[in-house]
Amino acid sequence: MDSRPLVLGSTSRYRRELMGRLGLPFEVAAPEVDETPLPGEAPAGTALRLAEAKARAVAGRYANALVIGSDQVAELDGQAVGKPLDAADARRQLRAASGRTLAFHTGVALCDAATRRCQARLVTVRSVFRPLSDAEIDRYLAREQPYDCAGSVKSEGFGVALFERIESDDPTALIGLPLITVVSLLRGEGVDVLAAAGRGQP
Repeated sequence: MDSRPLVLGSTSRYRRELMGRLGLPFEVAAPEVDETPLPGEAPAGTALRLAEAKARAVAGRYANALVIGSDQVAELDGQAVGKPLDAADARRQLRAASGRTLAFHTGVALCDAATRRCQARLVTVRSVFRPLSDAEIDRYLAREQPYDCAGSVKSEGFGVALFERIESDDPTALIGLPLITVVSLLRGEGVDVLAAAGRGQP
């Protein structure tokens, strides 16, 4: 049995809920990392860099823990699409995505606080939007108010109605934490999720 505590370096309620699905005991800690993209940095590169930065920042507070960090950046036409500033910005984002493909890049990293060794991977979900009318966009925004979601897409809720299809090997990445990848990273650190699951949750 692995005695190292598991820590999720995130303040996101969505990631905490996803992590809870694995049935593993874990703690949550705020990473306190500057999320500003670097000049000329591609959206996918930003997601991967920040995921590792978050994991390393939290790992620095522990002597012996496994720390997970994650970050997501949406991309349209090579440009990052962030969280909307307000309803008008969300409406603009969704109009731009209508009938097109929005890529959601999710970086995830696992750091061993004792050795400072980190594994990091990038998972991309391509969300193909169906053509959306202004009335549909307004109904969606009124129902979900997705102002804390990249690209105004709250896919765990009514946001699925926006899509024609999604293309991904790890679907929970769209919500912010690719669980298939997390399990693989934990296995790389000797943690058998199936054996450890059910020992308690926070």
